[in-house]
Amino acid sequence: MLERVELREGWDVAKDVKAFRFDRRLKFTAGQFIMAWLPGVGEKPFSLAWGDLIVVKRVGPFTSRLFELEEGDHIWIRGPYGRGFEPKGESVALVGGGIGIPPLYAFARQNKDRFENVTLIYGARSEDELALMDIENYVDEVVITTDDGSAGRKGFPTEVLAERKGEFDGVYACGPEPMLKAVLRVMDYEKVQVSAERYMKCGIGVCGSCNLGKYLVCRDGPVFNGLQMRGLL
Repeated sequence: MLERVELREGWDVAKDVKAFRFDRRLKFTAGQFIMAWLPGVGEKPFSLAWGDLIVVKRVGPFTSRLFELEEGDHIWIRGPYGRGFEPKGESVALVGGGIGIPPLYAFARQNKDRFENVTLIYGARSEDELALMDIENYVDEVVITTDDGSAGRKGFPTEVLAERKGEFDGVYACGPEPMLKAVLRVMDYEKVQVSAERYMKCGIGVCGSCNLGKYLVCRDGPVFNGLQMRGLL
């Protein structure tokens, strides 16, 4: 059921990335998503960064219209939907790329006292595209990579993961599909949970538009364990 919520605030997080906080805090598990609707524009899924928070990259007509909204304006939401991350292990890595940070941010914040050590390995194309927010408050270490070397280490987050994989007994990843594939290869599938992305229309497992092999991402995911993704990513 659609619910109208009021935007309490919005702020720039990175280049073409904004955070939007609304006036209703949802109960959710990190990794779950909501469907957001704007009249006359359409409906899109967004991972929750917190119960009242989404982080959005401007990529098309819907997100461009969302960026035009101001405090006091309204959007319509439904959810949360899907399966989230399941905390396992003691020393874990969160591996993110691009706009993959929101569910990892939520996971770190929800499980701040659950693990012995949490390392964020996060990559973007350049420094101005890093959407970290205040995640450093919820992890023990932040390792940054950029494609162009403008911040942190030049390269990709999976290169860091490959060098340090022996330190981690759990890996949680969200980002571009090539990065997820590399994470699964590095960690041999068993220790990994990934947040997959597919085009979603209904969000509740009816339309089938988000199929990934035998799975529907909106219903069976978006979080999957590595063994489920063997041969699919």
